[in-house]
Amino acid sequence: MKIGLFFGSFNPIHIGHLIIADYIALYTDLSEVWMVVSPHNPLKPKSSLAKDHDRLHLVKIAIEDNPGLKVSNIEFGLPKPSYTIDTLTYLREKHPEKQFCLIMGGDNLESIHKWKNYEKLLRDYDIFVYNRKGHNDFDPTLLSRVTFVDAPLIDISSTMIRNRIAEGKSVRYLVSEPVYAYLEANPLYKNVKKD
Repeated sequence: MKIGLFFGSFNPIHIGHLIIADYIALYTDLSEVWMVVSPHNPLKPKSSLAKDHDRLHLVKIAIEDNPGLKVSNIEFGLPKPSYTIDTLTYLREKHPEKQFCLIMGGDNLESIHKWKNYEKLLRDYDIFVYNRKGHNDFDPTLLSRVTFVDAPLIDISSTMIRNRIAEGKSVRYLVSEPVYAYLEANPLYKNVKKD
């Protein structure tokens, strides 16, 4: 079974994330896409990050009706900060019957040289890369296991959503209906300072 791992803070998950994950689940040879909720990306500030279990819950309700997508909290029990290579090593040991692949945006591939043990990632794992506008400066020698996927992109971000919530503005249509309903009914992001 071939599993694509789509790592993210998902702070919160939005329709852009869902479109990419669904497209990759449908148009590649992956059996499933796991949305891996990361407790803390070592390359991003932690100040505006909602609690782990709140973000996990939002991903869960956003994808619960899609059989090709699963949510994973695998990094919650691993040492912090989370490093992709450590998570992959753990998953390989826990699930030797599965083949794990990475899903990332072109911006991440462009900066992969900053990642822990990035040479091992590029050597040992297939990577599905969706295009990100303005991010296509890749070293061709690093691309032997990279597949570019032309997933549809929407120019929205979790930061934009958090800022709109902080301003008291609606985020309907930027997130799935279950996520929208949850955000409307709960104070998550309402008292966060704008980024």
